[in-house]
Amino acid sequence: MQARHSPTRQAFATARQQGRRHRDIAQALALSEGELIAAHLGPVAEQESPLQAQRLRAEWPEIITALESLGDVMALTRNESCVHEKIGTYRASSHQRGIGLVLGGAIDLRLFYAAWAHGYAVCERLADGALQRSLQFFDAAGVAIHKVFLRPQSQLAAYEQLLVQFRAEDQTPGLILAEGPAEPQEQADALIDVAGLRSAWASLRDTHEFFGLLKRFGVSRSQALRLAAPGYAQALPAGSAHELISRAAQDGVSIMVFVGNPGMIQIHSGPVQKVVVMGPWLNIMDAAFNLHLREDQIASAWLVRKPTVDGLVSSLELFDAQGRTIAMLFGERKPGQAERCDWRSLLDSLAETPREVATCA
Repeated sequence: MQARHSPTRQAFATARQQGRRHRDIAQALALSEGELIAAHLGPVAEQESPLQAQRLRAEWPEIITALESLGDVMALTRNESCVHEKIGTYRASSHQRGIGLVLGGAIDLRLFYAAWAHGYAVCERLADGALQRSLQFFDAAGVAIHKVFLRPQSQLAAYEQLLVQFRAEDQTPGLILAEGPAEPQEQADALIDVAGLRSAWASLRDTHEFFGLLKRFGVSRSQALRLAAPGYAQALPAGSAHELISRAAQDGVSIMVFVGNPGMIQIHSGPVQKVVVMGPWLNIMDAAFNLHLREDQIASAWLVRKPTVDGLVSSLELFDAQGRTIAMLFGERKPGQAERCDWRSLLDSLAETPREVATCA
């Protein structure tokens, strides 16, 4: 069994010496990223590969709760077009009916455990000789959902205790793949109750009701925006994200950045400062928050407005060519607060016909 995975390990070692990322290595080997990690289970000689992995038991909410003991770590959530990295501590975790929350500070997460299938503790010796320790979680198809990387100040003893507590009995190398979360299928626009959708949208009292609205009318998020009343959704140029993020940094506007996949949504709240463009990537490179956004994969951008008991809440929502959400950006706010005027003004300035500014904070 070990010998069967040796070529994968050796190919990984060679590619890492060339500075390539795990995800790119897996794609080059025609593997999922989960399969690449699972090939390193069991004893791995250091001369064969710098990476070793341990399979974790599928006790996902309990593992997330145990992460608080590690102290500051780096949380990473991505989709095909965007990577969201945030430094902080996993505090105030909870779960109910398969949905988890982490709400206690810089790490702000919404977890959808039905999509979680595999988890590993990963230890890799980097080119500079340092050991990089992480916990990595994947769906049934081996696609990454969430990763947690230890930092120099993280509590190593707590990490080792977590591995003792959650290490799976089966450490056989390899991963049996199954189908990942199904992509939602759109109905034809002609089959949608557009009048009902628009009426329900106008009656929203909280932004969190929007997901239920989508389910009720059987529409995808991007389809709902196409069918919305003009006052609630407006198409913008794909380059609007670049302009908005750059101006938010320049003007000191505190924002919220949501990035997710079927198993996780990760949120940054606060100002952003250092915006850097590297090829197709638009990057935020701040001390405790990094964002890496593939601008060339933004197929559509929408200015979206939702009524709430606190007034209108506005966002910029980005989608890829398949209609999947890449990222959503809001002005920083808490429930009970009106939307920030500086955010609303910034977002409305991107529109050709800005809406008259209503009450804001």
